[in-house]
Amino acid sequence: MPEVDLVFPRAWVEFEDPDHRGDGGQVFRCDLTWLTSGWACIFGQGCAGIHADKPDAGCCVLGAHFADKEDEDRVAGWVDRLEPEHWEHHDVGRPDGRRGVKRKQRAWVEIEDGERKTLVHDGVCVFFNSPGFAGGMGCAFHHQAEREGVHFVETKPDVCWQLPIRRLFREVEVADGTTYTEVTITEYDRRGWGPGGHDLDWYCSGNTEAHGAIEPLYVTNEAELVALMGRAAYDELVGHCERHLAARSQLAIHPASRHS
Repeated sequence: MPEVDLVFPRAWVEFEDPDHRGDGGQVFRCDLTWLTSGWACIFGQGCAGIHADKPDAGCCVLGAHFADKEDEDRVAGWVDRLEPEHWEHHDVGRPDGRRGVKRKQRAWVEIEDGERKTLVHDGVCVFFNSPGFAGGMGCAFHHQAEREGVHFVETKPDVCWQLPIRRLFREVEVADGTTYTEVTITEYDRRGWGPGGHDLDWYCSGNTEAHGAIEPLYVTNEAELVALMGRAAYDELVGHCERHLAARSQLAIHPASRHS
């Protein structure tokens, strides 16, 4: 099946953030169609890559923009733990081998349009290990997480572990003059990449090839969703997802999952 259309019927649920219950301060708006879909990352198992000339690199070709200083500094701590046998481009990212270098001296960071991101080296993120590398093909941070027995949510830049889940914030003013923060949890489809997203040669979230998981996304991506929402909100989301699955004949199903 070809990639499905970007616009199709979706089922949504809104609920008050349990950690802000009673103060009306924050409301989650969650895309049940996406969260109950059968999507799963197929890197190395059929992923065609977002650039046709680098199919093995998945979505790592552009490098990762850091969400903020905290995100970058957290990643920097893991960079210091990577050894040459784990990171193919260690000599590029840490040319002098030093650990704990100051922010301005990080060789693995570059500036693009005024924003800090991981360096792109030889057309791919500097932390991407090529096929055949003894330390493991793919993200050096992913392999480091496996070696240390932690989830890659801890080791990867925020944008990398979140994809293709998208979190958006919006301030909403109600007719009575009160306001609250709306937090949307949805699919990071092509539009999330900006105008260039429409030029990607292949993309996973709307492709049936990536919708073959046995368990739904809200189960397989529990760690990511807990990090994005908090445990209490995730636990409440699970109940909504289960009810949505029980009524699939009446509510929207992701078309890529429907045809997988």
